Amino acid sequence: MKEKPAYKDESLSFEERARDLVSRMTLEEKASQTRYNSPAIPRLEIPAYNWWNEALHGVARAGVATMFPQAIAMASTFDEELLFRVADVISTEGRAKYHEFQRQNDHGIYKGLTFWSPNINIFRDPRWGRGHETYGEDPYLTGRLGVAFIRGLQGSDKKYLKSAACAKHFAVHSGPEAERHSFNAVASPKDMRETYLPAFRDAVKEAGVESVMGAYNRTNGEPCCGSPTLLQKILREEWGFKGHVVSDCWAIKDFHEDHKITKTPSESIALAMNNGCDLNCGHMYMHLMDACKEGLVPEEAIDRAVTRLMLTRMKLGMFDDPGHVPFASTPYEVNDCREHRDFALEVSGQSLVLLKNEKKLLPLDRKSIKSIAVIGPNADNEEAMKANYCGTPSHMVTVLRGIQQAVEPDTRVYYAEGCHLYANRIEKRAEPKDRLAEAVAAAQKADVAVVCLGLDPTIEGEEIHIIEGEAAGPGGAEEIPRGDKKDLNLPGQQQELLEAVCSTGKPVILVLLTGSALALTWADEQVPAILLGWYPGAEGGRAIASMIFGDYSPSGRLPVTFYRSNEDLPDFRDYSMINRTYRYMTGEALYPFGYGLSYSSFEYSALTLEKDAIEVGDRLECRVRVKNTGSFESGETVQLYLRDLEAGTRVPRWELKGVRKLKLKSGEESEVSFTLAPRLMTMIDDEGRRILEPGKFQVYIGGSQPDRRSIVLTGIEPLSAVFEVHGEAREYDY
Repeated sequence: MKEKPAYKDESLSFEERARDLVSRMTLEEKASQTRYNSPAIPRLEIPAYNWWNEALHGVARAGVATMFPQAIAMASTFDEELLFRVADVISTEGRAKYHEFQRQNDHGIYKGLTFWSPNINIFRDPRWGRGHETYGEDPYLTGRLGVAFIRGLQGSDKKYLKSAACAKHFAVHSGPEAERHSFNAVASPKDMRETYLPAFRDAVKEAGVESVMGAYNRTNGEPCCGSPTLLQKILREEWGFKGHVVSDCWAIKDFHEDHKITKTPSESIALAMNNGCDLNCGHMYMHLMDACKEGLVPEEAIDRAVTRLMLTRMKLGMFDDPGHVPFASTPYEVNDCREHRDFALEVSGQSLVLLKNEKKLLPLDRKSIKSIAVIGPNADNEEAMKANYCGTPSHMVTVLRGIQQAVEPDTRVYYAEGCHLYANRIEKRAEPKDRLAEAVAAAQKADVAVVCLGLDPTIEGEEIHIIEGEAAGPGGAEEIPRGDKKDLNLPGQQQELLEAVCSTGKPVILVLLTGSALALTWADEQVPAILLGWYPGAEGGRAIASMIFGDYSPSGRLPVTFYRSNEDLPDFRDYSMINRTYRYMTGEALYPFGYGLSYSSFEYSALTLEKDAIEVGDRLECRVRVKNTGSFESGETVQLYLRDLEAGTRVPRWELKGVRKLKLKSGEESEVSFTLAPRLMTMIDDEGRRILEPGKFQVYIGGSQPDRRSIVLTGIEPLSAVFEVHGEAREYDY
């Protein structure tokens, strides 16, 4: 009887089995497995496998799947448990689809179990086109939500991964998109350790993320996908990362073509492979054998990479009896099931942020509304529901359709597109502003107007494209900023449309569908109600309509700052955090990070600290009581901010250090507790060291930041208390 090879022996550890499997491969076979589209090795019974799959807000690019709101929208829930549940659903559907594809002998791209999500870069500048893929501007919130999402994707089985998550893009990546293949992001040791790296550290050390993707850019001179500082010193040595590293797609060729750090493809391959980039999304590792023959890449480096890759596949159960893998029996029928779609609708509702509600215009009484105008380029725009990196929804409800479904049967709904999303006309042979009169007429005929403006992922995303669109009007090609925004203004004729509708004197509700902050100073002054819908998912229009008519109370909070204008922003290419985000900005925000209104009201009381003085290294318990004093049952986002009053170096004015989600009925009260661990009290000095200094700290707990603008907008000042830390300063591992 032929002896079973060790790599097939399920009694052995995955590490032993992976090493054995790699030892049986030829050099050429090993090199082939470092490519994202890894071919089969029939003699070893290794099937072909394509590593590239996406799951940013649902299983993407592989047909029908439940579509959740975009990542930035889910971040506005401030809810770790909710993000975990979302990712759990995504991985369930990923398993269902993967096993069905296997049964159909489909091993193609977007069909695997290695999801290149989440994107945990810091949304440092609202002009960045990919910011809507992230969880916002705050390192703490990004870390908490990223950990939850990774755990949901990877599951809790003690032996097998449900799917493999990937934290991207490592590191210091947030534009400019047009220069990402050559850009050098320069960040100080303090900004690196305080802002750009913490979420990745959490993903590795807390969530045990299986994969990390390098970024396109250089960081402090080193191409990220071949950076000895990032991939070796920090990721492997400091954080103890055991998984595999994948390049961003076609990033390795940038080393010689754009960054000019290397001179030849072989040198680029060597820089990546020798520094721990195990898997290549792109085509450069097709030439890995050449680099090896030239003596630039030792075979041991290839062995190391392929062993890590085989280890991931083994953790996913790809070499084991399916009957022994708990997720292999996931039925295809759970994909896009009613339960999952209902949950996605719930998440859409929780992600909405009410920015303004003058004289309580919202919610509308659907029984008293006889006519309603739904106006704007995003009113019936399916792209603005979907966002990027998305799957195919089986049901799609835009804002227009949601309102049509939500009103009383005899209520008239007028619809007018109003204007193009960015061009000066809709019909190619029409005059400019060809839909403006129709929009004004619709508003004049209606009791109330819902104006749907903003962006969509065709103009807010990756890189810059030239659109030769007839909609651009006379003059031929028009450069459209598909990628980064050139400014924070509403594009095209949207501002003019909004002003024209408001001039009718009818009550106006502005619904913004966007993945990033826009300048809304005029709207804040003139429009009575403003609702931020983000890119809300397949049935986001239902969620928005339900909120407008008061079926539930809004509870979302901003994970980014809404600035007043472009003038409030530093140079886009400057990665210093000075005057960036709520932690370091010197001006006043229009709508601050952490802000959002409710249909209800909440009262905070009885803030107590366990002690008013502790020793360096001690924990501190904080408690507060929260009561729903309004008439609506509603969620509330309880936020704890910490301020270092006596820091020895420049520190944020305050930082988010705790979040609790509550859902309270009218009149209901609850006590909320937070634990301030010593690490949460540390600061990063100018050399990048994490230090807990003795001194005084101020705790703020409330439904918002303690900044003046939030207090004006909400009418409530967070509670605060001071405690003191005694003892000698202590340095903590990063």
